[in-house]
Amino acid sequence: MVSRWEADCAATFARRLGRSAAELGESGGTTTCPDIWELSNGDVAVIGRDLTAHYAGQLPPGVTVGDDERLVVLPRSMIIAAKPDIPDA
Repeated sequence: MVSRWEADCAATFARRLGRSAAELGESGGTTTCPDIWELSNGDVAVIGRDLTAHYAGQLPPGVTVGDDERLVVLPRSMIIAAKPDIPDA
């Protein structure tokens, strides 16, 4: 039996993956910006626009967003900037 993954709330922010939104010109001059962080346990925390409701009826077959989950969107430039910091395996 496979156990369900659960987030570890004891994990802390360890390092930013990629560059900040301000460095990428994606902040619009505000301090509330998208971001990607590796946590102390290796999991990844993502801060982005909550578009769960918008995409709810457009999800591909087999994709669901649980009641305790949110679909967030990040600027493409952030993912590209984070790629070198994300291990291949």
